[in-house]
Amino acid sequence: MSERSQATTWMSDRAPFGRLLTAMATAFHADGSVDLEGTARIAAHLVDHGNDGVVVSGTTGESPTTSVAEDGDILRAVQDAVGDRATVIAGVGTNATAHSVELARQAEKIGVDGILLVTPYYNKPGQAGVRHHFTSVVEATGLPVMLYDVPGRTATLIELDTYEAMRGYDHVLSVKDATGLLPRAAELVDLGYSVYSGDDVATLGYLAYGGAGLVSVCAHAAGDRLAAMLDAWGSGDHAEALRIHTSLLPAFDAIMGVPNYGATTAKAALELLGVLDNRRVRGPLVALDDDEVAALRAGLVAADLL
Repeated sequence: MSERSQATTWMSDRAPFGRLLTAMATAFHADGSVDLEGTARIAAHLVDHGNDGVVVSGTTGESPTTSVAEDGDILRAVQDAVGDRATVIAGVGTNATAHSVELARQAEKIGVDGILLVTPYYNKPGQAGVRHHFTSVVEATGLPVMLYDVPGRTATLIELDTYEAMRGYDHVLSVKDATGLLPRAAELVDLGYSVYSGDDVATLGYLAYGGAGLVSVCAHAAGDRLAAMLDAWGSGDHAEALRIHTSLLPAFDAIMGVPNYGATTAKAALELLGVLDNRRVRGPLVALDDDEVAALRAGLVAADLL
């Protein structure tokens, strides 16, 4: 079996949404309205450069700032652009259960491949509240579900008992794990989850503990290289996977290692690559200034991405 065939088998067996997905940015016009054509262009760029799927209206998509109607329009634009050649996952996590249920039902009507459901943020519910929130959304849709654990943003960690309870639903399949608790990934795999790294720089560690792939931010600029890294790992060439990972460290640091990161650095990277002609974001985020863009450029150049 060829290395590529081995990697493809590894991906299909363990990664239900594909092995590389990007939590994609949302483009905006100068007046602050959603730029649907620009957003579709981002999705096409990602799929053209190694991504098996895209996550729409997640953190990097600035979902706390978009309305239900805007989320629907964004999702339709992305589905039309790439839905015939990549998985499309709708971010539906909010800090209000009824709001998340509404978004999940909307996503199902649009016909996407799954939903990403983050722990409610700011409210800091206990585990009973987390389970109530997840259960309410999961029972409102038949779409496959990827839970999202990112306590650095939500202030709440999903405990293993909650994970175990949610595996009682056949369509709760995956976890995007951005906890930094890499050994726990093995326990989630034992519970039956496909575990995706939610942190680019930690991906090889998650894979070593049985992870299935990556939900990336850095793949806005490094999709082909990250796909090659995952293919190398899947084919058993761990030395090559490590070589690629190491070559990307300047980009990881430039995109994720600064205070104003995520949507801001992803959009500036897309501007540098010529995918977008601006780096606009919605408040409370502010676009990178020229000095920050210069630092980002330097990191991308050091990683041989520009």
